[in-house]
Amino acid sequence: MAAPSSLYRNAIDLNRYSNSVAKQIVLAYNDIIIDSVNQLRAIDELSAPAKTARLRAILAQLKESLGTWSGSSVNTLTGELQGLAVLQSEFVEDQLRRVLPAGARSAVNTVEISPQFAQSVVMTDPTQINIVTLSDDLTAAIQGAPQTYALTAAKGATVTLPNGQVVQKAFRGIVDSQAEMFSQIVRNGLLTGESTQDIARRLIGRLQLGERGSIRQIAEKGGEATIASNRQVMTLVRTSVNQVANAASQQVYEANQDITKRYQYVATLDTRTSAICASLDGRIFEYGKGPTPPQHFNCRSTTVPVIDYKELGFNPPPEGKRQSMDGRVPADTSYGQWLAGQSEATKATVLGKEKVAYFDLLSKKYGPKDAMAKLVRDDGSELTLEQLRRRYGAAES
Repeated sequence: MAAPSSLYRNAIDLNRYSNSVAKQIVLAYNDIIIDSVNQLRAIDELSAPAKTARLRAILAQLKESLGTWSGSSVNTLTGELQGLAVLQSEFVEDQLRRVLPAGARSAVNTVEISPQFAQSVVMTDPTQINIVTLSDDLTAAIQGAPQTYALTAAKGATVTLPNGQVVQKAFRGIVDSQAEMFSQIVRNGLLTGESTQDIARRLIGRLQLGERGSIRQIAEKGGEATIASNRQVMTLVRTSVNQVANAASQQVYEANQDITKRYQYVATLDTRTSAICASLDGRIFEYGKGPTPPQHFNCRSTTVPVIDYKELGFNPPPEGKRQSMDGRVPADTSYGQWLAGQSEATKATVLGKEKVAYFDLLSKKYGPKDAMAKLVRDDGSELTLEQLRRRYGAAES
């Protein structure tokens, strides 16, 4: 069942890639806000009627510019996700070939990526589709055609954000809310006698045009008109990258069920992993019958194929490694096992101080892997302390 270490590294690389794409979009947004603020600084010298007219012009131009930014961002992200779908599918196909003997590598089936796949992911609201579209596989089966595996526009339409929204609508929401916030802060500030310099600091903090640094550093320098929107963009991009990468990987795995019939859910071994992903980490499912990432916004989890080498008659490759926040660990280390070996302080950061005792007790009774699952409800949310007490009794007992 060993999976190559490169499959585990891939999830980390995808997170870094999402930061790169998000930074490009964030910088374009911030420059629009900064330019509007710089124009705002110049209205102090104008008379009252001229100042009012100029302020209206600045706010109108801001909303128009943000509308253009939204469309441009959607196009940028669509192009990136389309390229990612192709790249990820080719990467996974290559990884499957690498685990097979040289003479059997040609047996790996490839997946076709529709040119409209990413556009459908980003722009198509599945609730607005007025016809029932059969999947390609079902249509082929009905018509007696050979089964094919592809990421089509129809499949892209089924890929939505965890809240059911599509990316294009989410970007429009950022524009509407941030334009309104900018206008409100400026108008309230001027009515209360706040100087334009103070208003500017509230809006953009210490940001400047062409700001340098990591995307997180840039976001932290900002003000009320940039911090929330920057984080929203980061969340949208990371979640979308995770969705498309996992959709491509799963499609390749399903196209090669003579090689792999099941997959393993893989979470990130650090203190920022969600309860639902921590509880799913290491669990194995049949294709099409189990949960896949993203399970929530900002999800960093992935999946890897489970390969039964003995059944295939091949010798397995050396056991791979996976990265944790404190170094590489054996690939079969589950989140619960990793957490069980951490300090009490790290456990408290992940679980909350009061729940550490329950985790330790459940680990002794059921094992660390199952202990994580017992701390999570069926809907993926964490059990409260009161629910734990009712279920297991007082921790000290």
